[in-house]
Amino acid sequence: MSGGLLVAGTTSDAGKSVVTAGICRWLARKGAKVAPFKGQNMSLNSFVTRGGAEIGRAQAMQAQAARVEPTALMNPVLLKPGSDRSSQVVLMGRPVGEMSARGYHGNRQKELFEPVTACLAELRRDYDAVICEGAGSPAEINLRRTDIVNMGIARAARFPVVVVGDIDRGGVFAQFFGTTALLSPEDQELVAGYLVNKFRGDVTLLEPGLEMLRGLTGRRTFGVLPYAHGLGIDEEDGLRVSLRGAVRESVVAPPVGEDVLRVAVCAVPLMSNFTDVDALAAEPGVVVRFVDRPEELVDADLVVVPGTRGTVRALEWLRSRGLADALLRRAAEGRPVLGICGGFQVLGERIEDEVESRAGTVEGLGLLPVRVRFAADKTLARPVGSALGEPVEGYEIHHGVAEVLGGEPFLDGCRVGAVWGTHWHGSLEGDAFRRAFLARVARDAGRRFVPAPDTSFGALREEQLDRLGDLIEEHADTDALLRLIEDGVPAGLPFVPPGAP
Repeated sequence: MSGGLLVAGTTSDAGKSVVTAGICRWLARKGAKVAPFKGQNMSLNSFVTRGGAEIGRAQAMQAQAARVEPTALMNPVLLKPGSDRSSQVVLMGRPVGEMSARGYHGNRQKELFEPVTACLAELRRDYDAVICEGAGSPAEINLRRTDIVNMGIARAARFPVVVVGDIDRGGVFAQFFGTTALLSPEDQELVAGYLVNKFRGDVTLLEPGLEMLRGLTGRRTFGVLPYAHGLGIDEEDGLRVSLRGAVRESVVAPPVGEDVLRVAVCAVPLMSNFTDVDALAAEPGVVVRFVDRPEELVDADLVVVPGTRGTVRALEWLRSRGLADALLRRAAEGRPVLGICGGFQVLGERIEDEVESRAGTVEGLGLLPVRVRFAADKTLARPVGSALGEPVEGYEIHHGVAEVLGGEPFLDGCRVGAVWGTHWHGSLEGDAFRRAFLARVARDAGRRFVPAPDTSFGALREEQLDRLGDLIEEHADTDALLRLIEDGVPAGLPFVPPGAP
């Protein structure tokens, strides 16, 4: 086998990431050496590879689906929004500057086309197949001139394109037809067909529409994937706990102890790596919810202040919403609070920021004896250590450098009473440490909650990836997909007018 495929979508969140991961797992189970690829990703959820490169978490999970180690080649350009109009540009795993949307979609994006295609070429030399994920829609005609992730990549690699549509939202036939009809003749030549995602009901009722779509476009549908609750990989953006649904629906387990444990996650602006709490949601008896009002903290046994791309902005938001005062009351009462990365910085005494917000010196909440100074260089690391008598590993992504002035050591941060703070993302994925931490939280919260002794977050994640592979194997025409990957674009695909303006 050799070749590749680009999975595009009619819209954002149509299911491109999930389908790409499913195809990767299906091919890996067949014994193929397969790699995921996304030329440009926009996400506040990122991951640090073993080589010290920052990439989108979705590509890291797709690499896990493919059973290969993630590298910067798989996501050469990562955009991390800092506002509605600007993003940090991460190239080959390292930040290279902050740019406005207009500036990026001008000359800068065109300059990145060559390194992006070079990464794809290197992956093609090393792997049997490369499964590319697009972004947004390939029919964003205002951005086609500078495209480095959808049809621009497909045309450069001569990869066939399968367009995914979310039928649960409605209008999928119009989306498939309109997406194709808005592409230029040269781009349409690469669109091999479609894949329906999230279908509910009797598929025979859908088949006449698929035949009419084939008559209108000359392109077939490669599968109809059923709606499967709780399936997904680490979220790019949004407010969904990606593993929580899967665990709650596939493992209906009551709490081991007498009580549940309620976790409230402050939904701070520009929230990043909120996937940290997925491991908590995977525990039987742990209920996780995102909150933005102080009264929602009252019955919480643990409050998590997560990472953010805007630490000072998050601090101002917490104060304006009344959440800061609620956190201060919790700390005074000895009730558990956990700050992770930007959330850890917020809990400190002082923040000096001339880099991210350029706000200068700002007083923090003062719950931890920590002073933070923002540095121009970003810390990207894969630390290992121990806490609560258990081994811990994680990853760090931050500009803020913390000076810890007291408290009890906790990973790279500290603990004072029931308030904990660390820069380490991913630490809760370690089963033994997570159980020890939850047991301590339950004790401090006065809850008769007992962590399950056998929950394996890694096993649950593998189970989920296998379910994605099953979806492809059982509901897509895998023989036809293999032919696309091996043989490339089918000949004679007709043009659908009017084409790109």
